[in-house]
Amino acid sequence: MANLYKKDSPFQVYISFKKYLDVLEHIRYNDRLEYRVNYAESLIESTRNFKELREGFQDTALLEKYEDLIRLLLADLFPTGLTKNEIKAASIPLSNITFNYTERFKDILKDAGKDFEIELRNISDNEFYVFCCCLILQSYFKKDIKSTLPFYYDIPNKQGIMKHYKITVNSDFTEITPTEDAKIPSDDILDMLLENLDDFKLWKKYFPSQSWILKGFTIISLVDCTSEVALSDLKSSMIEIDPENMNPNENLTEIFKSYFDVPELSFGLMTFNKKEQKLDKLPIYESLLTNHILDFWINAFDEETRKSTFNNLNHNSKPVVVSNVNNLDENVKLLPSFSILKDNNVNSFMVIPIMKDGELLAIMEFTSPIAGSFNGLKLKKLEFFTDMVLFSLNRFYFEKNYQIEAIIQREYTTIHDSVVWKFRNEAEKYFTASLGKKIYTLKQIAFKNLTPLFGVSDIRSSSEKRFNLMLQDLNQQIEWLNEVLTLTNSDSEKFVLALDVFENEINNEIKADTEQRFQRLLREEIHPFLQGKLEVRTSREIKTKIKDYFSHIFTSTDLFYHHRKNLDDSITLVNRKLADMLDESQVKAQEIFPHYYERFKSDGVEHNLYIGSTIAPELHYTSKVVHKLRYWQLKTICKMELEFQSFKKYLPVPLDIASLIFVYNEKIDIRFRMDEKRFDVDGAYNSYYEIIKKRLDKAHVKDSSERITAPGKITIVYFGMENQKEYLDYISKLQKKGVLQNDIEFLRVEDLQGITGLLALRVSFTLPQE
Repeated sequence: MANLYKKDSPFQVYISFKKYLDVLEHIRYNDRLEYRVNYAESLIESTRNFKELREGFQDTALLEKYEDLIRLLLADLFPTGLTKNEIKAASIPLSNITFNYTERFKDILKDAGKDFEIELRNISDNEFYVFCCCLILQSYFKKDIKSTLPFYYDIPNKQGIMKHYKITVNSDFTEITPTEDAKIPSDDILDMLLENLDDFKLWKKYFPSQSWILKGFTIISLVDCTSEVALSDLKSSMIEIDPENMNPNENLTEIFKSYFDVPELSFGLMTFNKKEQKLDKLPIYESLLTNHILDFWINAFDEETRKSTFNNLNHNSKPVVVSNVNNLDENVKLLPSFSILKDNNVNSFMVIPIMKDGELLAIMEFTSPIAGSFNGLKLKKLEFFTDMVLFSLNRFYFEKNYQIEAIIQREYTTIHDSVVWKFRNEAEKYFTASLGKKIYTLKQIAFKNLTPLFGVSDIRSSSEKRFNLMLQDLNQQIEWLNEVLTLTNSDSEKFVLALDVFENEINNEIKADTEQRFQRLLREEIHPFLQGKLEVRTSREIKTKIKDYFSHIFTSTDLFYHHRKNLDDSITLVNRKLADMLDESQVKAQEIFPHYYERFKSDGVEHNLYIGSTIAPELHYTSKVVHKLRYWQLKTICKMELEFQSFKKYLPVPLDIASLIFVYNEKIDIRFRMDEKRFDVDGAYNSYYEIIKKRLDKAHVKDSSERITAPGKITIVYFGMENQKEYLDYISKLQKKGVLQNDIEFLRVEDLQGITGLLALRVSFTLPQE
């Protein structure tokens, strides 16, 4: 059995002209006008020998076989006088099978190309099936439901512009009947189905595939609604701008082509930065937009001209429309030169300022290589979605500012998500009081009885490396200066002597102010001397050497910075990688129990966690939470160390890190300090914890000169045997996973100022093999 639908449906479909022939039979026996009676009788007689036209068929080849007969049969429905104007055809209901076209419909399909296949737009298989079921409810069960699902054909014209046509359907000549396998649901079931239009499986249960017969044909009429559909698509694209999920509509330019009926069109858009008086590109659309004129405004205008242009736009915000560049008035100040337009093959364009409350928000441009593409009528069409552009830009700026605030909070403040609720409560009280013209004093934000966790991945010997690399930079700069100065005349001898003194001091008895005095010599004497050589008649060799020297200095310090920059870049890379890993892992830690988290980057990354019921009072808090987070912390630092080992060989300057965890059982309080805009431990007793953290950094093993931390190992510092047992259990788990080695060291930490009795465990990481 042939299936006339590409999609699954509840129908067995037959092409049939029975209902129309019945109409002709009625005319034959009931019409009072003799010519109509004779006309109907002749049509009926012409089909008498072709029973399949009445009984129905599924072989679409018969449509071509009986093409002339069908055209004659349907002549009343397709008047010859309207064939060049109406877009009309006969069709199988909801099918891409159409026939008996008007001349205009034929021309449209011819322009689309021989390979074009007509298809319904934007209807899924499930939607199609349910819609077919709704036709059964309307036709057979006489349910008074109005199907409002619009159908469209998208058909390109000969210029390649996609035209959109809305389909209206006359189904007077169709009939729907059940097969023996059909189910006849009760009214209650039908009502239940109508309440669940999205439940495809439920509909298919009561209307199984091909359990009903659809027989007949429909008359479809098409209305060109390209502008309306394109406008709808444009509005959807504008609404979808989302800074969190930047997925621009790649068909945006094609939509504009349809909307303006311009086959070759480029669209550009830039937002206006009021503070800096300049245009900003939209990075997400950069690959899709073509800013011929706006790019010229950014790159070609000098600053004074650019500001003057934007001031003019603010006071005179009328769009500029040029239908034909060859007729352009050269005195139009807002526009680029003719050569810019010609170089970019722009022969017609529109420039439209987007204004709100008298202020410039953005500028759009439309350009085309085809003269006459744009005019006042095309500009008029923009009015229909200007409000949507404004809405979209406002939303974009709102979302942008929201995201910037989120970045600032995440990167520059310590108000972590886990404690924001308490700040919000206070802010809400303050806001409510202000609405009632009352005075409300913001209370201090504090959290009590918290268990702290501290960990650090410290870059080892960074200060020593930085000092040695500083010496390399200074020696290299002195060497370069000696080469430059020996090429100049005798005026430079005093500078050469001064450099000799500094070179000896740097390499033998460097002082705390040596670098500052060297900078002063460069800034006040040597550099002005060399700059003077560039401004007078000097040999090309000397000028080249001087310029080469200046290209190597770091302008803010007047010093060479190459070696130290490599170190700083290496430290930055390490810090960023470790901090990103820690932040990513923190998301999972918050799932264990919400807690306050902060981390700091200097020469390494350190982090603090504060856990307690006061941070999440609505949740059940037990000591098991602390144990889970301690194990999470140990695992995370192990992952950070192993990741570091995998990328350390790519660093500009070789580095090592040493990791440490400090276990502290006493409860502490933290309070938000308004003056510093950050949380800190609260009270003199709690400060003992901070003192220990600071002194552990350089602590040694007791009765030894060896540091308690070491590269390739993790050190866990604690007070009592209870903590030792707890962490030995964690270490054992990680040893079984191959993360840590079986070389645990039990250490005593040297007595620190006011701190005694600290113990430590130290164990090696299982590093990847080279």
